[in-house]
Amino acid sequence: MNATIVNATEYRNLPIAVLTESTTNPRRIFEDEALKELAESIRSQGVLSPLLVRPLNERSFEIVAGARRYRAARMADVDSVPVRIVNLTDAEALEMSIVENLQRRDVHPMEEANGFRALLNLEQPRYSIEQIAARTGKNPAYVAARLKLTELTPTVVEAFYKDEIGVGHALLLAKLQPAQQEQALAACFKEDWSGGDRKGKRILLPVRNLQFWIESNILLILKDAPFDKRDAQLVPSAGSCVDCPKRTGHNKLLFSELGKQDACTSPDCYQSKVDTHVSKAIAAKPQIVQISTAYGKQQEGSSTLPRNKYVPIRQEKPSTKEEAVRPEYKTCKYTTEAIVTEGSEKGEIHKVCAQPDCPIHHPKKQRESGDDKGKSEERKRRHEEALAQTTGIRTLAAIVAAVPVRLMKRDLLFVVERLAALLDERRLEIVARQRGIKQAKDSGSQESVTKPFAAYLRRAEESELSRLLVELTILHSATRQNAAQVLRDAATTYKVDVDAIVQQVKQEFAAKEKAKLAKKPVAKPVPAKAKKSA
Repeated sequence: MNATIVNATEYRNLPIAVLTESTTNPRRIFEDEALKELAESIRSQGVLSPLLVRPLNERSFEIVAGARRYRAARMADVDSVPVRIVNLTDAEALEMSIVENLQRRDVHPMEEANGFRALLNLEQPRYSIEQIAARTGKNPAYVAARLKLTELTPTVVEAFYKDEIGVGHALLLAKLQPAQQEQALAACFKEDWSGGDRKGKRILLPVRNLQFWIESNILLILKDAPFDKRDAQLVPSAGSCVDCPKRTGHNKLLFSELGKQDACTSPDCYQSKVDTHVSKAIAAKPQIVQISTAYGKQQEGSSTLPRNKYVPIRQEKPSTKEEAVRPEYKTCKYTTEAIVTEGSEKGEIHKVCAQPDCPIHHPKKQRESGDDKGKSEERKRRHEEALAQTTGIRTLAAIVAAVPVRLMKRDLLFVVERLAALLDERRLEIVARQRGIKQAKDSGSQESVTKPFAAYLRRAEESELSRLLVELTILHSATRQNAAQVLRDAATTYKVDVDAIVQQVKQEFAAKEKAKLAKKPVAKPVPAKAKKSA
């Protein structure tokens, strides 16, 4: 059946033969099972909702919205379908197609993103993110995040379409540079070997795990950078950080979760600036001491001092009497500036003492004197200690080599149980109380805490064991170092806003104090007659 349409502004039935699918339709996924179900419905009830089409010529029409119904109708061997015919420009057709698809629950986020991108790429009319958001009923941040999905690498897009990762993972990966996306994609998963299979099972980790990985391995907080962020000539090809599009502050809609923090998303560019900064600092001051904050053996012939050859001088004042007597809080006549050239904090300037003969920072060890027999026993003791230490180090290295890249529950449980066993009773009670673990009623000893806590560990999920691992490590460090400093370091690592917590605690204490005062009974005045009788 052929049809000639003169007035293209009406509702009518059209033969399927005169309809064609739009090449700009953002929808690309049509599930076979869902199409079969729709086809069965069409066979029994027909097409209930008209397709939106526009005339291409007098005998051909393009489907603007309804490609899924069109395909199901063909599958059901239907000759004609109801349509609404509207004259539309290319831009209007694209916009209506996207809006119609957004109203469908099964639209894939990538299809939605490609639709937004197609609108943004139109030359006439020109759309902005804010205009697209207004036309589609979304907020600008949502549209900006979806548009970023179109910059995913093919490998990530394939994993996304296969539902190997969720939309939350895809949105985070899209914020990264293409070279970093596949590396971050691997961090979305962990291998589970608990089933005993030769090939481990790949398990998708929660979005928060990927967020933490990105913050730890990709994002670099610019306020901590040792170089001048405004210097466009430090690395001319990179330019100034202030004008760099790879800076999170350049697109606050996309990185709204970072708040006021500004970070670099290109570690390679950041590192090249750090290296250039270090080179220029050494060239300007050839005599400046170079130090390493890294652990391990120093390269032979290196001019950089290893950790055991200098003492860093702390700039802050000691907070306790114990800290005041420590060498790192004291200055000496040998105190000088040093630049970190290896390890963490590279490029930063510190005050150090690197003089081996300094009586304050490098006191000579007192050597024991004795007869030949005593010296022989001392040599024997040192030899045994060296053997034991070397054996221990190599054993530990072998254990660490056997640990998988991503710890499984058995590994986490092994570490947490042993760390917990080393805690004193008071600190173990703190950890248990935080998790609502009650002491056994049989006794007041540490055993009464250990048993229910051990049972809790066996039931705990991997995420909880990971948090316990960090918590126990902090508590152990606090027993050997300044507790306040340990907490500050941990808070910096995990980006915890300590000031906000302090403010909240102060408010809570003030509220409790106010409540106590309100509960105090007000003294009643003694009647005048009672005073006279007294």
